[in-house]
Amino acid sequence: MRHRWEDRPVAPPPDGTPTEYLPFRQERGAHGRPEWLKARVPDGPGYREIKETMRGLSLHTVCEEARCPNIGECWNNRTATFMILGNICTRSCGFCAVLTGKPRELDLEEPYRVADAVKKMGLRHAVITSVNRDELPDGGAGVFAATIRAIREEVPGCAVEVLTPDFKGDRAAIKTVIDAKPDTFNHNIETVPRLYPAVRPQAKYRRSLEVLRYAKELDPGVLTKSGFMVGLGEVEEEIVQTMRDLREHGVDILTIGQYLRPTENHLPMARYYTPQEFARYKKLGFGMGFSHVESGPLVRSSYHAHEQTQDARRGALGARA
Repeated sequence: MRHRWEDRPVAPPPDGTPTEYLPFRQERGAHGRPEWLKARVPDGPGYREIKETMRGLSLHTVCEEARCPNIGECWNNRTATFMILGNICTRSCGFCAVLTGKPRELDLEEPYRVADAVKKMGLRHAVITSVNRDELPDGGAGVFAATIRAIREEVPGCAVEVLTPDFKGDRAAIKTVIDAKPDTFNHNIETVPRLYPAVRPQAKYRRSLEVLRYAKELDPGVLTKSGFMVGLGEVEEEIVQTMRDLREHGVDILTIGQYLRPTENHLPMARYYTPQEFARYKKLGFGMGFSHVESGPLVRSSYHAHEQTQDARRGALGARA
C-alpha cells in the first residue's frame, strides 16, 4: 500500500484553499481524461525486439516497471532506460508503480549484461536508472559506476546518462558515480516541497537539491538534469519556485510532465495541465537559463534523452561563445 494523503497529511496550498482530487476512473471528454492525453498501444518490430533482448538477458527497464506511456515510441526508436539493482525498491513513493519491499541479493554481473544489451541494441545513448537500495552501504553507487564503465568498454562512443536515487545524500556515493564519468547525471526532484510528505515520504527536498549541486561541483563538465510532475495539487508559485531552485543548484536540463495515477492505491490527481500550460513552463525555463527544457503531458525523465543532451551541449557551447 502506498502513502495516501490521509496517511501523511500535507499543508494546504499557500492560499489555504483545500485541494479537490479527481476520481480514479474517468470517462474521456469535458469532465474526464482529456482527448489530447493519448499514447499509442506499444507494438512494432523495435518494441518486440527490445522486449526479447531484455528478457533474454534477465534485465529490467523502468519503461515497464513504472508503466511509462511512451514505451512504444521509445522502444521502436531503439531507446530504453535500464533499471539496475533489481526491481524491488526500499522506498514507497506515493506516485510510483515500482514494487516496494525487501530487495533480493545484489547481482554483480548485471552491469555486464546491461552493456551487452546496449551493444545488441546499437544504442548511441544509454540511460541507466535504479530502484532505491537504502540497505546497501553505498546505496548501489558502485553498481552504477560498474555499469557506466562496462558500457564504455563494450560500446565506445555511446553516451551514458544516469538517473540516480539520492543515496541519502552520501557524498562518497555521489562521487563514486561521478568518477565513472557519466555524460549526464540526473536526479529527479519529483514535486514541490510542500507535497513531499505524501509524494516522497523517505526523501528530502533540500537533500535532493544538494545531490544535484554536489554532482556539478565534482565535475563541472557533466550535464545535470532533474524533473518533476504536475497535477498533484501544486500551485503556480510553487512550480516557479521549484524551477528556480533547480536552476540555482546548477541543473542544466529540466523535464516537466503530467502525473498519471497508476492505480487506486497511488496518490490521487488534482488536475490535468493543458499543452499550452506546458509550453508556457518550457518558455519560462529557458528564460531562467536552463540549457534544455522538455515540458509536455507525456514527458518523462528519459523521454527524448538523446536529443535533450545534444541540445543542452549546444546551449552550453553557445553560452560560452
